[in-house]
Amino acid sequence: MLARDSGNAGCEACDRVSVPVLRQRLFATRRLSSELAAPLSPEDQTVQAMDDASPTKWHLAHTTWFFETFVLKPHLPGYRLFDERFPYCFNSYYEAAGPRHPRPYRGLLTRPSAAEVADYRSHVDEGLDRLLSGLGEEIDLAGLIELGINHEQQHQELLLTDILSLFAANPLRPAYRAASGPDCQPRPTTATTGRDWLSFAGGIHSVGHTGAGFTYDNEGPSHEQLLRPFRLQSTLVTNADWLAFMTDRGYETVEHWLADGWATVRREGWQAPLYWEKREGAWLQMTLDGLLPVEPAAPVSHISYYEADAFARWAGKRLPTEFEWEAAAAEATEENTLATGALRPRAAQPGPSRTPRQMLGDVWEWTQSAYAPYPGFRASAGAIGEYNGKFMVSQYVLRGASCVTPAGHTRRTYRNFFYPHQRWQFTGLRLADDH
Repeated sequence: MLARDSGNAGCEACDRVSVPVLRQRLFATRRLSSELAAPLSPEDQTVQAMDDASPTKWHLAHTTWFFETFVLKPHLPGYRLFDERFPYCFNSYYEAAGPRHPRPYRGLLTRPSAAEVADYRSHVDEGLDRLLSGLGEEIDLAGLIELGINHEQQHQELLLTDILSLFAANPLRPAYRAASGPDCQPRPTTATTGRDWLSFAGGIHSVGHTGAGFTYDNEGPSHEQLLRPFRLQSTLVTNADWLAFMTDRGYETVEHWLADGWATVRREGWQAPLYWEKREGAWLQMTLDGLLPVEPAAPVSHISYYEADAFARWAGKRLPTEFEWEAAAAEATEENTLATGALRPRAAQPGPSRTPRQMLGDVWEWTQSAYAPYPGFRASAGAIGEYNGKFMVSQYVLRGASCVTPAGHTRRTYRNFFYPHQRWQFTGLRLADDH
């Protein structure tokens, strides 16, 4: 998951990349995973807060297993498995790669230890170094290694979101890091609910990935979509907007909700976004910096599709389709991602805009589009082909990126996807309307 563990590779330029460039990207990505885990104790790295999440130690080992299984074992002569028991422990859902430990019980893997997982990563990194050292200036394996890099970037985002879910379940409400320095502070602004409506022409639009660069198979084939004229808000729905929804009894008014959404609200007792809690009359939110006051101007996050859809109905608007979103994001650039160091959604800079803001960063944006194959989509054969195609049912597409998406892992054609009840990821929304 790039939020989820998903994606078969396509990369028109990958087969022509030089070994030094590929090596730099590969080992920079591998180092970043270890750096993200560095603030955590061995105990922190072992526990699983819920079935949808995985322990940090498991993420570090699974991404290592991926390179060992799909790159080193078939392509490095004489490669020796670090431990022949590890494939069972750290395979995720690749049926073609063999049996695996059940996902809900990953938190029971107290062995191997965090130190052994670190040794496993070193062993595989040494193998990757040997493999790259024995290749010429341009290589045939570039596409496969690039897939491994992007796969690990997905798990870097998951590592942070899963740690947040773990710390939010801890009564001590621990912080992933000390909340100090400019990156941890709210962005100065007086903006709350003010924003612009931007108009977009209808017509036939080309959607899907084209041209050079890495892509997952679910981003293609590129094809044409007919869009009616539509409007999109220039910025994301904020916490202040959401508080207004809550004050207006949004969680208690059945008319706003889809039937499955209302059933979920009643069953789960939802009264606010995930990680919100009320203390002495004030709303607080659990973040990677610990429990902090809800920032009114920041984008609302950790909401399900059901909640996003209900809010849009309450506001008299709707969610955009994924194709409207992609057309509107033609000029979008990467904004608040992992590289900023904020580690939580930030308020938009105040002022009018002629193009949508916050599209590649802050929160993944729910769309009203069901996750389905594009015309002509065909999953690849074998284990690698299991990434995306078999999940194309009962889920919804999210677009954009989040505040913990690694730098360079964003593009406007990226199709993230989750079940409509899930909300532990950094998920939010932007309103749309017919023109």
